[in-house]
Amino acid sequence: MTDSLSFAFSPLVPWPLLAACAALALGLMVLGLWRRARGSLLRLLVAVLLLAALANPVARREERAELPDIAVMVVDDSLSQGIGQRRQQAEAAETALREKLAAIDNLDIRVIRAGKPEAGQAERDEGTRLYSALSLALSDLPRHRLAGSILVTDGQVHDLPEPEAMADVALAPVHVLLTGQPGERDRRLVVQNAPTFGMVNQDLTVTLRVDDTGAVPGETAELRFRQQDVGEQTIVASVGRELTIPFKLRRAGRSLLEFEVAPIGTELTPLNNRVALSVNGVRDRLRVLLVTGEAHTGERVWRNLLKADPNVDLVHFTILRPPDKQDGTPIRELSLIAFPIRELFELKLNEFDLIIFDRYRRRGILPSSYFENIANYVARGGALLEVSGPAYATPLSLYRTPLAEIFPGRPTGQVRTEPFRPRLTETGRRHPVTAGLPGAGPADGTPNWGQWFRAISVEALRGETLLQTPQGEPLMILDRVDKGRIAQIYSDQIWLWSRGFEGGGPQAELLRRMAHWSMKEPDLEEESLRASAQGGRIEIERRSLKPRDAPVSVTGPDGREEKLPLIERGNGIASNALPVERPGIYRIRDGELETVTTVGAVNPQEFADPRATASVLKPLTDASQGSSRWLRDGLPDIRMIEKPTRATPRDAAGRNWIGLYRQHDFVVTGLHLTPLALPLAVLATVLAALMLMWRRESR
Repeated sequence: MTDSLSFAFSPLVPWPLLAACAALALGLMVLGLWRRARGSLLRLLVAVLLLAALANPVARREERAELPDIAVMVVDDSLSQGIGQRRQQAEAAETALREKLAAIDNLDIRVIRAGKPEAGQAERDEGTRLYSALSLALSDLPRHRLAGSILVTDGQVHDLPEPEAMADVALAPVHVLLTGQPGERDRRLVVQNAPTFGMVNQDLTVTLRVDDTGAVPGETAELRFRQQDVGEQTIVASVGRELTIPFKLRRAGRSLLEFEVAPIGTELTPLNNRVALSVNGVRDRLRVLLVTGEAHTGERVWRNLLKADPNVDLVHFTILRPPDKQDGTPIRELSLIAFPIRELFELKLNEFDLIIFDRYRRRGILPSSYFENIANYVARGGALLEVSGPAYATPLSLYRTPLAEIFPGRPTGQVRTEPFRPRLTETGRRHPVTAGLPGAGPADGTPNWGQWFRAISVEALRGETLLQTPQGEPLMILDRVDKGRIAQIYSDQIWLWSRGFEGGGPQAELLRRMAHWSMKEPDLEEESLRASAQGGRIEIERRSLKPRDAPVSVTGPDGREEKLPLIERGNGIASNALPVERPGIYRIRDGELETVTTVGAVNPQEFADPRATASVLKPLTDASQGSSRWLRDGLPDIRMIEKPTRATPRDAAGRNWIGLYRQHDFVVTGLHLTPLALPLAVLATVLAALMLMWRRESR
């Protein structure tokens, strides 16, 4: 508590009236002096006394309570502070600074931890926003009480404005205490250009650059490139130069590309040595060969389904000669266009993505060698879909050809002709081709779709049976053959669903899924592990034909491993979400299945240059008359100094100390006014002056 004495006026009349009276008195005095009137000076004395009495001078004594100054300390809690011993340095400095500031009289402390990414911030890649945190902290503080700011950081700040926009923060000194070490070295991988999608089996490229802050000219680095479903290769890259890596997408859908540059011995962090890219593969046009063994009602189901897809290039042939036609007409004359069997099944067979046999039977049109070509085509990675008609149970069956080696179902020679409703097997309820089909009903109930009237009895040799008859006989089997796939439907009655018989059924969806599974659509893989990052968490989904209780393993960018249990969601899918804060590459593993996902940007600002530096914040320290120093050199002393002026300039930091301003702000708790012009004394003086003036003028 302090007192302050000052002098002021408390006029008895308004100031304009008092000024008018003063002007009138001055005018009369000048007139009297000009006319040399006697008593002019006495009149002036009387006027001055009267004006002074009206102005009412007072002695003003204030009782003041001094307000404490405020010091703001901002501690960088960003991800780059986790490098080396930086976080330990920052925590030790924060503890010591709190003690030093608390020991200073009349000083309040505000401590803010900033820079830690919030949920979703990693995806936005805003870097370390330390200046914004400081500006926000100062926004609700009275600036005339601000003693100064202290930043404990590695110096990598990404939201610093232009110097002219720092005026509000630079009203008091800003001192920077740097964690880390000067002269640090780091190597990182930068993606210059990368595609987000590409055509399958077309040449694509990724442009990268290996940066090394301490590399010598001509230095090289080992770069490992891994492509999903392809393998790994090692490339020697020149440091500081762009490197173009060619690749091809082997399948449609999402493909993962991983790049990793070998670290150096003094590496600051390996987090910026790895990059994962997701490239979506797109097929140019799917080439489908549909061979219909005979004209029948269900023929249009396949044709309409495939023709409705603009991405499908359909080649369709129908064998027009019926079994009972015995008039001797040559086969070549039964069609306006000759069936180009050699061109299709020998020369251009590998150009097709899918081959469909619809109710085809052996008639001598295709020789045995062509069926061998088809079997080899499937083994090399092709897709075959066979829709069986009644002939599959006869000696004219395709099972009597070399295709028997790859067919998953062997005919028993019987054909069921009673009405029935197809049912999903236990596997079918989990397989992506049939899981969630509308109308399937509960596992122990009856489906809501229409009936079929014919099924070819087969014995399942291998593969996965997805549909079955009420008696448990297979209706649809999917199987993998080496690199290719094959699917068989043991009924030609699916067209009844497309006609809406008894309410119909999901024939379009089922056939579409089956065709795309045959062509290796990634979303229809029965055993798969997927992960995607969004909203500050990683969504993990596992699809499997069998329930699994084992948790998945999640390895973060810092190498720490975490187990995450997955929750069964039905239809063969188990999923869960893992909250994450650190940007980078996360690797998820479930037995033999493995995938990766990237949280944040491909080239995050936080690790673009993780070296500790004072250069980024130098404009702020210069504008505020502050300073920068390394914590490794010791914590400086803190002094309270008077705010410099033009007349008395002074430094705000020294060799081993930093300064904060004493602002001397206060609030008035009491006010005492003492009049200096006593009314009786002024009145007596005026009367005496008037009598003296009357006496002088009466002579």
